[in-house]
Amino acid sequence: MAKLYFYYASMNAGKSTILLQSSFNYRERGLETMLFTAALDDRYAAGMITSRIGLCAPAMTFDRETAIRACVEAQHAATPLACVLVDEAQFLTRAQVLELAQVCDEVGIPVLAYGLRTDFRGELFEGSAHLLALADTLTEIKAICACGRKATMNLRVDAGGRGVRDGDQTEIGGNDRYVALCRRHYMEQSRAG
Repeated sequence: MAKLYFYYASMNAGKSTILLQSSFNYRERGLETMLFTAALDDRYAAGMITSRIGLCAPAMTFDRETAIRACVEAQHAATPLACVLVDEAQFLTRAQVLELAQVCDEVGIPVLAYGLRTDFRGELFEGSAHLLALADTLTEIKAICACGRKATMNLRVDAGGRGVRDGDQTEIGGNDRYVALCRRHYMEQSRAG
């Protein structure tokens, strides 16, 4: 039986690297994969999953209107798929998470979703909330705070490196905009901002 997996972490934990390695492992054995990434993340070339260590692979982009199950079924009819992998899964909608569950349960293809658990305010993203509720397997990927403890939070910072408390839930950025911190240091920095 195919399962829905959710791998979550703070920023800079290597989620995209692990996703690309998983896809490589399938393909090395002659098995086809289908990769998705959020159209919203425009830091890299469109339709590419790119890791901070330089690995990359083409992917289909999704936005809030993408019918993911239909895309998977069309690709699966053309070339049988062994696995579907989703990067930036926090940007999925509830309906898209339900579609991914259907891909597992009704189409029979395992789905590996990778994403952030919470935003810079410590609140769940829509996609993450529903993946946490529906996934068969939940796995936390460890990131490290500057103090050496496990980083579980994402602090948004301004140009001066000060913590930002207000703003839209989604603001695309990398190390220049976000810092992964343990809860203690996140709380300290959030209050100081």
